[in-house]
Amino acid sequence: MEFDDDLIACAQLVERADPERFRSLMAAPVQARAKLFPIFAFNIEAARAPWVTQETMIAEMRLQWWRDALEEIRSGKVVRRHEVVTPLARVLDAASAELLDRGLAARRWDIYRDPFEDAAHFDRYIEETGGHLMVASARALGGTDDAAALNLGYAAGLAAYLCAVPELESRGRVPLVDGRPDAVATLAQRGLERLTQARRGDIPKAAALVAWAAGPLLRLAARQPGRVASGDLYLSGPVQRLRLMWQAATGRW
Repeated sequence: MEFDDDLIACAQLVERADPERFRSLMAAPVQARAKLFPIFAFNIEAARAPWVTQETMIAEMRLQWWRDALEEIRSGKVVRRHEVVTPLARVLDAASAELLDRGLAARRWDIYRDPFEDAAHFDRYIEETGGHLMVASARALGGTDDAAALNLGYAAGLAAYLCAVPELESRGRVPLVDGRPDAVATLAQRGLERLTQARRGDIPKAAALVAWAAGPLLRLAARQPGRVASGDLYLSGPVQRLRLMWQAATGRW
């Protein structure tokens, strides 16, 4: 698969919106990048769709546009021409398109200000956004261990979500079912347990690269849960570079 104008546009979108993930994708082999950039460009569009307007109806319409595009891919219909949708249709199978659609449905929570119903609702949100994203990525690279990919995606999604808690609160959302330090530490530990389960499976190394920060961030949140509320849950630049280089060189995560 060559890097045509659409793939270049997808890569540029990821680079602008998510520089850390862009660096992790650039550490993957070229052929893997060609399959992953459209998936993660889609994820960026999906993640920001609920936030570009305060008009709930317009936000719903933006999510529905992407759901309609995924339905075209899933059903084998003629797919709309779009710099992200067009290359995305080349790398998704019907099952992966359906999984990503469930992630879009879960993101309707981002539009409104209602808290999560309970811990099960929260876990389902992380699984259907971060988890399904990883399953689709692994499948695009030939992976067949959906359970392991789901666990890795949950861990990576949870780590990213915990980093975003202060921003979500500033936007009037209630991001956690229980935001007390002990509860946050327990939540992070649960993410680490799912990361351990993922390591027992078989996930394409290039797909796992995008989750390189999950372990360090979750361990930090488990040890110092107060960092989540204060916005101090992050890895320094040198630590980021060394961790990514180590994972790319060893294939271990």
